[in-house]
Amino acid sequence: MKIAISGGTGFIGKALATHLISRDHAVFVLTRSDRTAHDGITYVKWNAADNLFPLPAVDAVINLAGESLNSGRWTETKKQQILNSRLSTTQGILRQLASLSERPKIFINASAIGYYGTSLTQTFTELDKPGQDFLATTVELWEKEARKAEELGMRTVLARFGIVLGAGGALSKIILPYRLFAGGTVGSGKQWLSWVHIDDVTNMISFCLNHQDISGPVNITAPHPVTMKEFGKTIAKIIHRPHWLPAPALALKLALGEMSILVLEGQKALPQKAIEHGYTHTYKDLEIALSTILS
Repeated sequence: MKIAISGGTGFIGKALATHLISRDHAVFVLTRSDRTAHDGITYVKWNAADNLFPLPAVDAVINLAGESLNSGRWTETKKQQILNSRLSTTQGILRQLASLSERPKIFINASAIGYYGTSLTQTFTELDKPGQDFLATTVELWEKEARKAEELGMRTVLARFGIVLGAGGALSKIILPYRLFAGGTVGSGKQWLSWVHIDDVTNMISFCLNHQDISGPVNITAPHPVTMKEFGKTIAKIIHRPHWLPAPALALKLALGEMSILVLEGQKALPQKAIEHGYTHTYKDLEIALSTILS
């Protein structure tokens, strides 16, 4: 297949491009800057707001683009940027796809399990309704925009990512206090963390590409979420550091503002649709998954 990726230079995008090339797909990474092709990747100059650089003719488009959630305090301006960055890229891609006489067969749009809101007691699957907080509202609007691809005749998958674990990404920030002998329980420690190994991320997206009967939301998570306390203790065990210095919720709220929801609250989201369609996770156990990354 010929596959275009927006956001292909990020943490997930790089891993996905490498994975797809290893499966003999032709990968086109959309970028606003001039880049020379290398490692089998063709870089295509493209801007969501500029029709001068149209999309290449491809069989699939995967949109991973969007401003990072943890790149600064969530002021009202910042929250608008987070939302707009997601909507504008999706709108730009779909505008160009609508102009094509022959469109891709599948459109995969990044999303997040933040769609469900937060809860200590509920278990969420793809059948559940959206939450009410900022993240849930952002994801709901993002998915609504992405679903317009269905009107263009494309099979549409909404990839709701959990916390992706790999060499880089969120894990590097989570693990830093432990490396400095300052790791411990964050907040109550009872909040759920729905994690997924980067290898399963790339495998699950590939699985969606190849299974014609999969569409709509798909939770990209491992089948066994853990509490934040269990997650921290597992990190400490693997890298031989103590798990002792707590990070109080109040202190984090004062330091991070509304962005503290990313570490103080969570959701237990299960990959029900992928499992029902026959996907088998490579990493179901957190300790094994972290060991492959940290050791």
